[in-house]
Amino acid sequence: MRTAVYAGSFDPPTNGHLWMIKQGLELFDRLYVAIGSNPAKSYSFSVEERLRLLRESIPSCERLTISEFNNRYLVDYARDVDAHYILRGIRSSDDYEYERVMRHINGDMAPNITTTFLMPPRDIAELSSSMVKSLIGPEGWQKTVRRYVPVPVFEALEKTDPS
Repeated sequence: MRTAVYAGSFDPPTNGHLWMIKQGLELFDRLYVAIGSNPAKSYSFSVEERLRLLRESIPSCERLTISEFNNRYLVDYARDVDAHYILRGIRSSDDYEYERVMRHINGDMAPNITTTFLMPPRDIAELSSSMVKSLIGPEGWQKTVRRYVPVPVFEALEKTDPS
């Protein structure tokens, strides 16, 4: 069985994340989506909230597992779930260098796990979770953000509107 892991902070989940998950389900027999948590970072949403928002944004599928993983090497998590692929998204030219380095590190640590890269369409990839968070404010963020996040996420963001 072709099994892959796709991981991120998903703070909040974006349409780019959903695109990656849909592509992952087309490419692999089983997909583990792992929500990362790093004690050194501050998040707008708790792990539980990010898990809930992601699950509400994606149709249920028996080939898809959404769970949390702590801040450790992704290859360790992939080994734990018996995955032989790590699915990564590339948004910009800076990401290529980062991903090249990560492929090298992962290759040294786990030569039987392949890092697979996808380039989401530009219109949904250009905004990361952190950029979505930065757009929240009284300056009409709803029009801008609605395009980049799924409905359950938009509804949660709407509740944080300070106006």
